Amino acid sequence: MTKSEYESLLKRIQDKISAKKTDTGERFELPSPDVMWEGQRTILRNFMDFAKKLRRDPDKVLQYLAKEFATPAERSGDKAIFVGRREPHDFVSLLSIYVKDYLECPTCKSPDTKVERENRITFLVCEACGAKSSLKGKYA
Repeated sequence: MTKSEYESLLKRIQDKISAKKTDTGERFELPSPDVMWEGQRTILRNFMDFAKKLRRDPDKVLQYLAKEFATPAERSGDKAIFVGRREPHDFVSLLSIYVKDYLECPTCKSPDTKVERENRITFLVCEACGAKSSLKGKYA
């Protein structure tokens, strides 16, 4: 193999790698919140989509959102109803924090995790790398 052939192969590899990196890099994306207001109540119409995508108990996710908004919340079918007016970006920012704290593996940053309880301690177990880390809080 000559030097020019070698350099052209390297260039092809580099082009393929840089083309892949132009993606968002994340295969895990949350749906955009479908928010509707009725008086002073906010209705998140696609709440169950979030719980399914996060693979977490909907009651725990609702409990987390209610605590962070410091407002009562309830589930009604696939919807969640919050007291007070909340903007869609409020849900986006809170759910992205939830993903970092209760879903993402701290070791490999994979969203493929599950929650296990041993005695009274809750652990986040990564299905990708096998890491096991304790969770603070009760919203997982």
